[in-house]
Amino acid sequence: MSLLMHTLHVDLGERSYPVYIGRDLLADSDLMAQHIRGIQVVLVSNDTVGPLYLDRVRAALGERTLITEVILPDGEQYKTLDTLSDIFDQVLARGHNRTTTFVAVGGGVVGDITGFAAACYQRGVDFIQVPTTLLAQVDSSVGGKTAVNHSLGKNMIGAFYQPRAVLIDTNTLQTLPRRELCAGLAEVVKYGLICDEPFYRWLQEQMPRLLAREEAALAEAIERSCTNKARVVAADEREGGIRAILNLGHTFGHAIETAQGYGQWLHGEAVAAGMVLAAELSASRGWIADSEVLALRELLSGIDLPIAPPADMSARQFMELMARDKKVMDGRLRLVLLRAIGEADIVDDVAQEELEALFAPSP
Repeated sequence: MSLLMHTLHVDLGERSYPVYIGRDLLADSDLMAQHIRGIQVVLVSNDTVGPLYLDRVRAALGERTLITEVILPDGEQYKTLDTLSDIFDQVLARGHNRTTTFVAVGGGVVGDITGFAAACYQRGVDFIQVPTTLLAQVDSSVGGKTAVNHSLGKNMIGAFYQPRAVLIDTNTLQTLPRRELCAGLAEVVKYGLICDEPFYRWLQEQMPRLLAREEAALAEAIERSCTNKARVVAADEREGGIRAILNLGHTFGHAIETAQGYGQWLHGEAVAAGMVLAAELSASRGWIADSEVLALRELLSGIDLPIAPPADMSARQFMELMARDKKVMDGRLRLVLLRAIGEADIVDDVAQEELEALFAPSP
């Protein structure tokens, strides 16, 4: 029997949808069925997650559903146009029409590429997010960002396309490797930093419970993270303004991922190092205290996350890669900095000298 702990809504008018958080939701046929309008389903997963959970999802979909399973190779390096084309090959070969529903079962890579496939297939069909990693549960599954990577930049080819529903089964976190759990916690910390100072203080106290995978603590962290993201997305669906605060650490982090090769650093690991850089830049402007930067470093290092960029990355390499970031507007680099803990700001006036000082080796 499933246990539904929280339900929240992403308020986007006719594109609004629920986010369900609870235990054993993968096997809840009633919950799944109410968001599938036809009998055709494209079930997309990868060769790591599929063997763990697809039997349960298949059973929840029921015998009357015509299912095409698409199993992707596992890894960020496969989040490409070639993989997207492979999905279309299989779906077209099975004759799926406009009433089909794509169901993404996996982490952020599966969710992003499945959502983009759903956005493109016959100019848009329904899809459901069933995220199985903490990072996907608190971040990429909510908000409708879908994309694939390009060799010159991460998530540069994609679409804003909202799911019909998000089903977050907290049980999947029990099989998640510790490294991926920690990477997901980086995004959880982000929400406290950008818009929820009490949540950040809660995380500083409760992190041992989260690392121990205590169900109640994880459910609370997921619910608060998703609530924060849903509020920001509802205010700015297509990232024309305030939604950009969700990118704290990401411009630096995407540069790290691109330079190191997709999959070498997990997304949350790169974001963690990027958040420290953003905090250091904020402190250099006098916006937050040096003690807060130190506290952030201690919090992230206690989660086994990197708190500095790769030693082999130069300031010049960072600046070249960040200049190609999709958040650059009219030639001006936009960065998310912290006015205070719990208060983020989007700036486009960071001088080259500030960045060079940020990456300068310590004396």
